[in-house]
Amino acid sequence: MTSNLIVEILVEELPPKALESLGESFASTLTASLKREGLASDASIATAYATPRRLAAHITGILAVAADKSVSQKLMPVSVGLNPSGAPTPALLKKLAGLGADESVVSQLRRESDGKAETLFYDNTVKGATLAEGLQRAIEAALAGLPIPKVMSYQLRDGWTSVNFVRPAHGLVAVHGAMLVPVSVLGLSAGKMTRGHRFEGSPDPISIEHADYYARTLLDRGAVIASFSERRAEIARQLTAAAAKAGDSLRPVDDDALLDEVTALVERPNVLIGQFEPEFLEVPQECLILTMKANQKYFPLLDAAGRLTHRFLIVSNLTPSDPSAIIGGNERVVRPRLADAKFFFDQDRKKTLKSRTPALKKVVYHNKLGSQFERSERVLAIVRDIIKKLPKNFVLREDAVQAARLAKADLLTDMVGEFPELQGIMGRYYALADGLSENVADAIEDHYKPRFAGDALPRGKVGMIVALADKLETLTGMFSIGQIPTGDKDPFALRRHALGVIRILTEGGLDVPLSDLLDLAAVRFKVFSKEDENPEQENTSKLKDFIFDRLAVNLREQGYSAHEVDAVLCLRPQLLSDIPKRLAAVRRFLALPQAEVLAAANKRVNNILKKATEGKDAQLDPALLTEPAEIALSDALNRLVPQADAEFKQGDYSASLQTLATLRDLIDEFFDKVMVNAENPALRANRLILLDRLYNAMNKVADLSRLSA
Repeated sequence: MTSNLIVEILVEELPPKALESLGESFASTLTASLKREGLASDASIATAYATPRRLAAHITGILAVAADKSVSQKLMPVSVGLNPSGAPTPALLKKLAGLGADESVVSQLRRESDGKAETLFYDNTVKGATLAEGLQRAIEAALAGLPIPKVMSYQLRDGWTSVNFVRPAHGLVAVHGAMLVPVSVLGLSAGKMTRGHRFEGSPDPISIEHADYYARTLLDRGAVIASFSERRAEIARQLTAAAAKAGDSLRPVDDDALLDEVTALVERPNVLIGQFEPEFLEVPQECLILTMKANQKYFPLLDAAGRLTHRFLIVSNLTPSDPSAIIGGNERVVRPRLADAKFFFDQDRKKTLKSRTPALKKVVYHNKLGSQFERSERVLAIVRDIIKKLPKNFVLREDAVQAARLAKADLLTDMVGEFPELQGIMGRYYALADGLSENVADAIEDHYKPRFAGDALPRGKVGMIVALADKLETLTGMFSIGQIPTGDKDPFALRRHALGVIRILTEGGLDVPLSDLLDLAAVRFKVFSKEDENPEQENTSKLKDFIFDRLAVNLREQGYSAHEVDAVLCLRPQLLSDIPKRLAAVRRFLALPQAEVLAAANKRVNNILKKATEGKDAQLDPALLTEPAEIALSDALNRLVPQADAEFKQGDYSASLQTLATLRDLIDEFFDKVMVNAENPALRANRLILLDRLYNAMNKVADLSRLSA
């Protein structure tokens, strides 16, 4: 018979940002260990519980004693275990003793070949582990496997024994059905007693009489919602209700990470409404929202337009009949924080961004790449070079130059010094306060974008140019000093910067070849790689491969197949804005009835040309076209290639491929009727020239041979 099991470790307050993962890890590892012990089955269901003061797991279908197991133990070759008379050797007796057997089992040993020699095997039945034995090992494994951010060491009550764990542990519960399981860990012996909420639960220890009563007992007697997910859902519900109560159309700021963190800070949540003086709203709302979230764990309330209001929500761990003291206390605490933000904002506006830029010389960017001032100068130079690549009708040149010159100046402001997350955002506010244009102000904020997957691109061309230059400077600079990401190590977020370059070039409407951009950025870093003969060329090549690797990953994540991506990217198209159109054309091509045959034919042509030494950089001789099939193919190419090339130049890649797809029957006829490797060298070379022309014509959009399975 089976019963359900509850295991709980009562501890001091656990690190909130790790609580959910600690709870899930404890439950899953405990369950997996019990399955290995034969005490749980695949049908057993684990439920994780995690509050600030406890980790627990409820597991269904646990046996009191695991079933006995038949095991077969390979011992040693017969020639080693038995002497010529068949008596056991000392080596065999020693081996058997280690397995808990003696000489009496020698006659029962099984002989069987192991593929090399006749070998002795000991077949035995091992008694199944009791729950106490198996659970002891399972708890130890679960604790050892916890993803603990930082272990602390503390002494037990005896004053001598030290224990290492995430936080000091004060209680252990292990109940199988209604029966106590005698296990011990962290200097604690298991019992049925736990404790509830520090202030609102029963002041006396709470008895868990049955494993299935755990969560209900904690809620009823301990004022604790044990489930992390249930507690999170309850907070979300209360936030919505409190926002509606605070005012029409108000909503709490949407922040899943903050919701997870406050869930890990309370055992029974109670959402309350606080407020601050409306005059603080003169400060940019990003500053106020950040200080309330980061420092106080409040949920600011926004109106229907997304503007910050002077109200906020508090997730309290207490539910008094009169919450005014809690609300008043939190309002008193937040006021100095908001006053600091207002002070920083007022002080920062006393100096212009332009006046701050010389001080960037004192801010180290990287010990091998100089100061932030030097970095800004490189970004500025790259911006100017990019502008030269743009159409002459681009009229915002001076805005782009000014934004690049001032983009890093807000790093020296008090507000960004207090809240580094606001860099760029505060630069925009200070630029507007300095009377600069919105194009410049927006670009200063947006030059960090896109900051993460799914983030918005910069709002305008000026922001696009400065953001592109900033990312190119970072990538090229780090590659120039050998800081290239390896495995999962990417301390300078170069993969994110590469993805930013990709998105700006594919979605932002900047039709500048990638190779040109990398070359103009590399020029700014000549001084940093003097050891190599051609450092810029080598680093640029590595960086180009790195960007195309990131592009391939990104395109596959968008739903394109590996064959489609490979077919397009193997050509290394330098206008990244063309790549979505090329992929769309490939998809339309694959839908054609001729696609499979043409892809296979291109693969065949590619293989032939790889092996050929003739026909390179030569002109086709029409007089040497003797077979009707090769004459027909040549005539069709003369007729269709100019049309397909014109469509290609116009960017109509689908039309170009579809025009050439009409060659299918002629290509089939050619391979059926024409011997490419003719004995006559002149004929052979001429046919290879024809195939080379065919291959070059058909593979401008993508390498169709890569589409062949």
